[in-house]
Order: sequence, then structure tokens, then C-alpha cells
Amino acid sequence: MNLKKFEVGPLFVNCYILYDKDTKEAIVIDPGDEPDLILDFVKEEGLSVKYIICTHGHFDHIGAVKEIKEETGAKIILHEKDLEIYRNSPHVAVQFFGIEIDPQPEPDKLIKDEELLTIGDINLKFIHTPGHSPGSISIYTDGYIFTGDTLFAGSVGRTDLIGGSMQALLNSLQKIASLPHETIVLPGHGPKTKIGIERKTNPYYHEIF
Repeated sequence: MNLKKFEVGPLFVNCYILYDKDTKEAIVIDPGDEPDLILDFVKEEGLSVKYIICTHGHFDHIGAVKEIKEETGAKIILHEKDLEIYRNSPHVAVQFFGIEIDPQPEPDKLIKDEELLTIGDINLKFIHTPGHSPGSISIYTDGYIFTGDTLFAGSVGRTDLIGGSMQALLNSLQKIASLPHETIVLPGHGPKTKIGIERKTNPYYHEIF
């Protein structure tokens, strides 16, 4: 598996591209903004994007989904419990943040907890990790976990937005804490970290263990 990270948009979202160097098949996670930046890399590497995965439906993580799908034909994946948030994101972006985004295409696949996806040499497992939003997901693959806005280095995603729940978030943190301590955490914002480090140093894990 090969991995490329871009920091995009006014809220500095981490957009990740996973790809198989042999087959050139790729997955884009959280294309929140700056579609040209993402697509330029896709073209430079000769990639074929098969899926666009949204860790949740908030506007800053989905703002470039439309352009990526139009250019690549990739299928959009979202957890079923974040569909309403995904659909309402343009309204929320303008009303609360003064940021305009286009309405995004309907997801092609609504996933549930524990579903699996494989392209090329990449095997993904979707883990439902609500709290930041009802349908937030984390994505595990071969020693890495993409946590969206569930877990950050030293912190967690906010829970004061519609559908948020601190108790649900703490339950989600406990759920992914069972992963090996060396698992690399690739969050939706900020630097990478490891599960073991967060279990020891993240104040929100201190409320669990």
C-alpha cells in the first residue's frame, strides 16, 4: 500500500490517497477541498480512483467529493447514519461558517460496522466510531487506522454539533483501543500518532482506563 496525504481547505483537513502501485487502483479518503490538488496527483501517478470514502458527513471533509467523482467516476462511501448530515452540509457550512460548498452527489454505498473492502493489495475494515457524528467511521488497514474526527493526537473531535455525543465518543475510543499499540493513527486533522501513545497520553483515554 502506498499513501499520500494532503492538507486541504480552510479547516486544514487531512485528505489521504491510498493506492496500489502495481494495479494503480486508488482510494481517496476525505476530499474536503482543493480538488485540483488531489486530481493533479492522481493524474501524475496514473491512478484509477475506485472509491471516495467519507469518514463522516461534515462539510470540511466532503467539499471536493463532487469534483473527484465527476473526474474519476469513483463510488462514494458513507456510513448510513451520517446521510442526513452529509446532505445538509452545504446549508450548515454557509449558516455557521460562512463557507460555500456545492451539494454533493448521493453516496453510492452506505456502509455498516465491520464491513470490508478490498482493492488491489489494500484491505480495509470499516469500524463505526460515533460520537463526533452519528455515522463517523474509522478505517483500519495493515497497521494503520484513519480516524477522521474521532481521535486526534492528544485530543478528540468536538461533540457539540448535531448528533454528537461525548459518551458515544468515549465508547468509540475504547473500541479502537483494542488495536495493537503500534497501530499508526492517521486523523482527520493534525499530525499522525499511535494507538499506544494516545492510550498513555491522551486525556480522553484517561477517562476510560
